[in-house]
Amino acid sequence: MKIYSFIFTLCFFSIHLFANDKVTKNEIGNVLNTFHQAAADANQILYFSLLDEQAVFLGTDSSERWNKKEFSDFVTPYFSKGRGWLYQPSQRSITLISQKNSNETLAFFDELLESKSYGQCRGSGVLRLTSKGWKILQYNLSIPVPNGIANDVVEKIKSYQQISSPSS
Repeated sequence: MKIYSFIFTLCFFSIHLFANDKVTKNEIGNVLNTFHQAAADANQILYFSLLDEQAVFLGTDSSERWNKKEFSDFVTPYFSKGRGWLYQPSQRSITLISQKNSNETLAFFDELLESKSYGQCRGSGVLRLTSKGWKILQYNLSIPVPNGIANDVVEKIKSYQQISSPSS
């Protein structure tokens, strides 16, 4: 009889944890969807309210590494003119991590995105659970390069860097 009680308890907690993970992943998905829609609407207040105070945004260019203030300074001229951008998620994966020693809950994500300007892109990053809900701690926007053309792209990047960099 004890084994049945143990199995029942284990199943109950497994279902409860699974349901909580699903709710949490939905919350995180909503934060990311709102982040993308706020960018499309050029809603700077909402957009930046979703970023953690220690947030870092990595853009597609290797020079684009901004903290929250630097990214806000970059975005302001576009958003103030009502010019935003839309990245539509087509696929998303979320992994929850609980830090037992620090009581901190993090989520890692990656998503495939569609953009009129850049075509298929990838967003990845980390969110942190705060007293104000989930906040984006890092967002990394990249352009996935198909393996079949990777060598050509690498050569173009090398050529571009040689042309744009002053000689040593």
